This record gives sequence, structure tokens and C-alpha cells, in this order.
Amino acid sequence: MFSRLKEDIASIIERDPAARNAWEVLTCYPGLHAIVLHRLAKLCWRNGFKWLGRFISQLARTLTGIEIHPGATIGRRVFIDHGFGVVVGETAEVGDDCTIYQGVTLGGTSLSKGAKRHPTLERGVIIGAGAKVLGSFTVGEGAKVGSNAVVVKAVPAGATAVGNPARIVEKVSENPRDEAAARLFAAYGIMPNGDDPISKALHGLIDNAATQELQLVKIVAALKAAGLACETVPELDKFNAGKLNKLVE
Repeated sequence: MFSRLKEDIASIIERDPAARNAWEVLTCYPGLHAIVLHRLAKLCWRNGFKWLGRFISQLARTLTGIEIHPGATIGRRVFIDHGFGVVVGETAEVGDDCTIYQGVTLGGTSLSKGAKRHPTLERGVIIGAGAKVLGSFTVGEGAKVGSNAVVVKAVPAGATAVGNPARIVEKVSENPRDEAAARLFAAYGIMPNGDDPISKALHGLIDNAATQELQLVKIVAALKAAGLACETVPELDKFNAGKLNKLVE
């Protein structure tokens, strides 16, 4: 038990720059308190003391603002940062080295008793503040969920999900150091230069429209130079790709 506690404290100090020493983490980090109390509640739950497990879970919720059902499975070195408002459902599974920020819900969408209703987070997953992960699917190893995202389907290993409903970001990092650092840890599930896929699609459409307009201008100029008459149409506002791109940033 004490070796697990020591391991938890060391992992928090490694991942939180605000953590100054082990004593501060032990006495002032509600996420650690919630994890320790959950282990006790889980022990009671497994051994048939269901009410006692729920009571300890309720006590932990009152003291920390973090609600973890005693039936949930929590791995090693899980860090619940700040933690207030975190809810982890009965059949949720949280793998080793995961990081969960405040306001996160690992919830279920099924009412079937005894069935797997809540998500599974594989090793090293980061769930940003306010994110909702809803359903009995898997968030793959090393994946990241951005703050306030609503995830309702599986996230591949190493991917980043953002938005509501969440979409997978395809990020290409130009800086190998940033990419390597992001694989280790990304605060609040935010990736360096990780654009929303919808925003990227809109930028692509705007740039394509600007290219087509330029081509049409050149074609009309070439036709006129060749002596071919072109029907004149009322001139519209000039297409400003730069201005439109700024609107969808």
C-alpha cells in the first residue's frame, strides 16, 4: 500500500510543475486522496461489502469533489489534477499513467445492469478539463481528449480528439522535440499546433476557391487577348481569402 502511495506521489511531482514536494502532494492534492480512498472502497466492493464500498465512495466525494464508483478499475500512477467535478462510472477502466483533469465524466449510455457501460482508457491517456467520454468503447494508448470535448466513439491509440461531437485531429508536427514531448505529456490534452479538423477543412476549401478564381481571371484574359468576346457580368465583391481564413481560425 505504501509503495503504491510513494509511486503515486512521485508521478504527480513528475507531471505537475506546481507540486513542490512529497508532503505538499500528500496533504494538499484531492486527486491523490480520491485515489487512495477508492482503493479502500474497491477492496470492500470486491469482498462483497457493497454498501460500505459505496459509503466510502460517498465520503471521498464529499471530501474531494471527485466521485469514483467503487466498481471502477483504476490503474497505477493515475493523476487526477485539480479534480473537482470528476465522475468515474461503475464499469469504467482507467489504465496506468493516465491523467484526468477537473470536470471530466467517464459516463455510460446504457441502462443494462451488469453490462459494460463505461469507457476504457488505455495506458497514458490524457483527458482535458470538462471533457465527457460517454459509452463502452476504448480510448487507445497515449490518446488525448481536448478540454470540453464530447467523445462518443472509440479514439485510436496516439490520436487527439477535440470538439463536440469529438473529431480526430490529424497533426503533423514540424518540430521533432515538440512531437516527442507531446507523446510523453500534454497538459489538458492540448497538442502543439493541433488544429481542429473542421477548421483545417474550411481553410482548404477557401484556398481552393481562391485558386479557382485566379485561374478564371487568367482564362478570361486569355480569351480577350485572342479576340474572343466574353459576356460581361456584374462585378461582385472581390474574393478575400486571407480575410476568410482569419474568420475560421
